[in-house]
Amino acid sequence: MVAVKMQFSVFSVLLFNVLYNLTSALYFHIGETEKKCFIEEIPDETMIIGNYRTQLYDKQKEEYLPATQGLGMFVEVKDPDEKVILSRQYGSEGRFTFTSHTPGEHQICLHSNSSKFALFAGGMLRVHLDIQVGEHTNNYAEIAAKDKLTELQLRVRQLVEQVDQIQKEQNYQRYREERFRQTSESTNQRVLWWSIVQTLILVAIGFWQMRHLKSFFEAKKLV
Repeated sequence: MVAVKMQFSVFSVLLFNVLYNLTSALYFHIGETEKKCFIEEIPDETMIIGNYRTQLYDKQKEEYLPATQGLGMFVEVKDPDEKVILSRQYGSEGRFTFTSHTPGEHQICLHSNSSKFALFAGGMLRVHLDIQVGEHTNNYAEIAAKDKLTELQLRVRQLVEQVDQIQKEQNYQRYREERFRQTSESTNQRVLWWSIVQTLILVAIGFWQMRHLKSFFEAKKLV
């Protein structure tokens, strides 16, 4: 009974950590030519949706106001192998979507394609960014209406997709653990070989010193 409770507790903690890390919202400021990049650790075969909106600073009102339609944002996403999987121009407010095919750290970069806002915004732009990962990208209200699901069926579907996301996270953690183990083994092997090389060098130097001393004593006729 205690083991069952402990397993349920561990599962609950893991579920909380996964759901907490699958969505993040923030805002940041960028200059005219500045580029902001974010790192997201994403399992493979996982959908990511990013929603953003921009605001320009109004000096007269001393506050940020919604940006004009002429302002554009450029979004670029790279996978852990530095391969570009998304590179597209968007408007002042929009949504970008991509699916990961390689587990690991994905780099998401945003920057403005326009230099006009610097003339009337003091070179500062506020960007609100909301990134959703995995099952959080699903609109369950639309799914329920489209598939005509009851509340119980919809809840079961949510739980199934959450468990699927947890399994992907577990696979990613095992992948990271395997890479760390390989790195550790490689490092230990290099340290071992370096120790062997050092030992051989010390033995060779000692042998050479002994030969040199022997030759010196023989030359001086001390032996």
